[in-house]
Amino acid sequence: MSELASTQKMRSGGRSARRTLRTTRDFTMLPGLTYGIPVCEVMDGSQVEKIDAASMDILENIGVLFRDPIALDDWKKAGAKVEGEMVYLDRGLVRELIATIPSDFTYHARNPANNVRLGGRHAVFVPMTGAPFLRDLDNVRRNPTLADLAMFHKLSHMLPALNSTAHHIVEPYDHPISQRHLRITYSSMKHSDKMFMGMTTSPKNAEDVMEMCAILFGEDYLEDHPVTTGNCNGNSPLVWDETMLGAMRAFSRRNQPVLCSPFVLGGANTPASVPATVAQLNAEALSALAYTQVIRKGAPAIYGHYLSTVSMRSGAPMAGTPEISLMNFMIGQMARHYNVPWRTSSLLGGAKTFDAQAGYESATTLSAVLHSGANYIWHSAGWNEAGMHCSVAKFVVDAEQCAMAHRMASGPKWDDFDQALAAIPEVGPGGHYLGHQHTRENFQTAYFMPELFDNNSIEQWSSEGEKEITQRASEFARKLLDDYQEPKLDEASDEALRDYIARREREIPAADELNQTH
Repeated sequence: MSELASTQKMRSGGRSARRTLRTTRDFTMLPGLTYGIPVCEVMDGSQVEKIDAASMDILENIGVLFRDPIALDDWKKAGAKVEGEMVYLDRGLVRELIATIPSDFTYHARNPANNVRLGGRHAVFVPMTGAPFLRDLDNVRRNPTLADLAMFHKLSHMLPALNSTAHHIVEPYDHPISQRHLRITYSSMKHSDKMFMGMTTSPKNAEDVMEMCAILFGEDYLEDHPVTTGNCNGNSPLVWDETMLGAMRAFSRRNQPVLCSPFVLGGANTPASVPATVAQLNAEALSALAYTQVIRKGAPAIYGHYLSTVSMRSGAPMAGTPEISLMNFMIGQMARHYNVPWRTSSLLGGAKTFDAQAGYESATTLSAVLHSGANYIWHSAGWNEAGMHCSVAKFVVDAEQCAMAHRMASGPKWDDFDQALAAIPEVGPGGHYLGHQHTRENFQTAYFMPELFDNNSIEQWSSEGEKEITQRASEFARKLLDDYQEPKLDEASDEALRDYIARREREIPAADELNQTH
């Protein structure tokens, strides 16, 4: 249908057609966030240099354990001092290596319209991963299945502010652990055409992910097109193990980005001090970032971390604390100091249900993350109970918070400033703008109007059933899933992926794991 014919059809439909046009949900992904607000920098130049010097001293004199014979051999060849499993890194070598990491790059999705840029002032929102439980559409806490994982991938596909489907948002317990990575990767590829993450639970699992990406995108395409992301967690303090380093090699050799992520439990595996924690974390991240460049010079890599502080009452990790915000600000400064992209975690909650505590914790973290200038904003939807469960209700509300954050952090819009200013003398003192032409033309886009927050009168709220946020969000998620349309894979690629999975599942022993609970 031509554009003119389409317009005529809308007009012929009258008020009903225009109402339908206004209320039809748009699932188009928002572009990646480009920051239009200043970053918050809590350190002056001398303090940045102090953290850098302390980190380099740790690398040179204390050393980092690389519990992996291949990595140790690589470091010897690169000129590092290696004693047993301890690697001592000269600061000059570290600076030389991290200087070859791209400061920004573009992720290429199955649908090119969903490509996103990362680094500098460019950021992406990625949902949570790794939850051993979920709170489902009925708010029941239980073990997840492959169908539950598919549900979250579908929701990720339909929620505009999410730029990725991540990978195992929830653990699918109805499939053997040894084979899950295959089904998880296929679910990400099948149910969305956004970018996704790749499993790094073992070196061989990471290789499987790379092979599946090569089937989907083409082997040669991976050489200069980032299409997925691996996450490699360090064992703080100052240890990188064989599993993570092997997975890192699988990704970096294929020129695919990895998150180099120390796992911080402030006060437990780091000093009970914000600056000293950042100095240790910075050393850990730099050692892994540098190793990605030993593997393949110029491979994209992301300065990562997971931040929490530990309750000295219980030993449990906490979310939304002031120190986590301060560390995000400081780590952002350090990543910019080295001119590398960086990852953080957002919208984290420690609450057991989607309650006020979860909201406060998540909002506090999101605000700090935005003002710290983070690039890869992970765990941006669903995280609660310190990551032990993913809540469907929180997932969709968090995604709307990301959309609001996208609007705020993009900065003020000036494109219609003159037209809006011209309305002031036309309305004049004592008037109102509700009926003005500029308002009629712009009211739907001028101010963000959340769908999941209730701003009606208490009388209207009561007449509509006194629904609180969890119920409203669960109903919203059901409607989304009813409207889901699968972005079909190319038939040949789909068949090749399923053949690969079938072959690998025949090859990988499947122990009697399905009776396990977490």
